[in-house]
Amino acid sequence: MTVNWGFLGAGYVASRGLAPAVHASRGANLYAVASRDEQRSATLEPERVHATYKDLLADARVDAVYISLSNSQHLEWVTKSLEAGKHVLCEKPLGLNATETEDMFACASRSDRLLVEAVWGRWHPRFSRMVNAATSGEIGNIEHIETAFTFVSELTDNYRLNPQMGGGALLDVGCYQAHAWVALTKGATNVEIENLSRTIGPTGVDLTTDVSVRINGSITAHAVSSFALASQQQFIVKGSKGRMHTESGESFTTWNEASSLRVNDVVEEFGVTNAFVEMVENVSRVIEGQEGWIVPSADSIRVAQILDNIARHP
Repeated sequence: MTVNWGFLGAGYVASRGLAPAVHASRGANLYAVASRDEQRSATLEPERVHATYKDLLADARVDAVYISLSNSQHLEWVTKSLEAGKHVLCEKPLGLNATETEDMFACASRSDRLLVEAVWGRWHPRFSRMVNAATSGEIGNIEHIETAFTFVSELTDNYRLNPQMGGGALLDVGCYQAHAWVALTKGATNVEIENLSRTIGPTGVDLTTDVSVRINGSITAHAVSSFALASQQQFIVKGSKGRMHTESGESFTTWNEASSLRVNDVVEEFGVTNAFVEMVENVSRVIEGQEGWIVPSADSIRVAQILDNIARHP
């Protein structure tokens, strides 16, 4: 069985990440693409190029839709795709806020279709190993999570700098770190903000958000998200009996390279992995009713709630 994928959008992530991944994946076929530029759509090498998003959703051969539009367009096109009977894989962050995210999952339930947030790093085997080590007690009770995802932005005329389009560092790269909190702490059911600082840029988005929180009453966490600080990805987890941290390979976006993880005194090596392929293959299997792993809807909703609380904190 093969899932026919249709893409709404043909931007950087779709063209560099998802299109090659679908072409390389078992059980998946890049059947159609629709974007603002038909020539650009064609460079993704689908079987068909549709002139409009509406035309793609009307195509009965499309089983599932991948959405890589600006954050502010997710709610509209996720909803329209689900109501057209398509399963949906949508780029992170799924919604601009928790209300949008909850509404999209409610629509998926009504439509009896699958909706998955494309936080592709969560499909990487190293991330899975970190979750296992954290939740199994291998490093004891988690005491502190230290993360950072920063880079100096060269973005110009990009939705990430537009507050009306869901821009800002917290939504763009903070969501990876909030997903780590949720995955490592079995849901991060209670998150209290202890310290928060922001740097707001000339367009009105947060260029840097630096936040310290307390999770579930006992775990401290510190996360830095930035478009203005030197490039860094960091992922450290300290427990009562040990610690672990990512070593080689980007902490959240390692891609097509070998990577490593230090758990206590042991360095564990992970071979060259394309987490985009892992994501596409798993989602395609679940669509077909087979066994596969997907980011739980509860995790995506909880992450949206956490980001909301940070964004709205005075």
